[in-house]
Amino acid sequence: MPPPYKVHQRDTDQYGYIAFAANFYWVPGTDRGEAKVLQYADRLKIYKEWACLAEYRLAADGVRNQRFSPEGLPPPPHQPKNRREPTQEEEKRLRALAPSVSAYLDWVLERKGPGRHRFLRSLLALSRKMSPELFVQSVERAAKFRIEDMPTIERIAWLYLQQGTGVLPSAAVDEQFTQREAYLEGSLTEAPDWSIYQDPPPTDSPPPGSGHE
Repeated sequence: MPPPYKVHQRDTDQYGYIAFAANFYWVPGTDRGEAKVLQYADRLKIYKEWACLAEYRLAADGVRNQRFSPEGLPPPPHQPKNRREPTQEEEKRLRALAPSVSAYLDWVLERKGPGRHRFLRSLLALSRKMSPELFVQSVERAAKFRIEDMPTIERIAWLYLQQGTGVLPSAAVDEQFTQREAYLEGSLTEAPDWSIYQDPPPTDSPPPGSGHE
């Protein structure tokens, strides 16, 4: 007698995966139609039109959001269509801190590409090292000056913490800069002639770039 099993119907996504028990199993071949999954006590068998295309050992309890492909074959080049991003929860928690943090993530994640997951993990870890108010202030300043590297964001937070007021000082400006040699030298140069840009060209003049004299 064959061992007992349960029958499940699953759709194959555009990249060849079926979802089962919160994981993803790749189905060899190019057919992306419906598949029949036989669930045994310790393994799965995937059938299409009575042909067994793949057999897998069941994932251990607690394993989630993982993808599996047959042993001995090259791994599929694509991720499953509905696979959750590995840092989806980190991003969700950061966005919940403040609208300004969410707006910053909209900007910075477009630039990070594959490095976005490491950045999100690092940013969330930083948020847990300080008060929410200090973290939000630091991110807002990073957004203002288009800063996207973690060491600089950490230095911003440290400066805020040292000040104790929650406001970073303005950059120091030497009020005697007008007495510097370079400034005096530049102030003596002749002013440029802007008159050619003030009067409209004659009506019979060819437009710039037309190639006519």
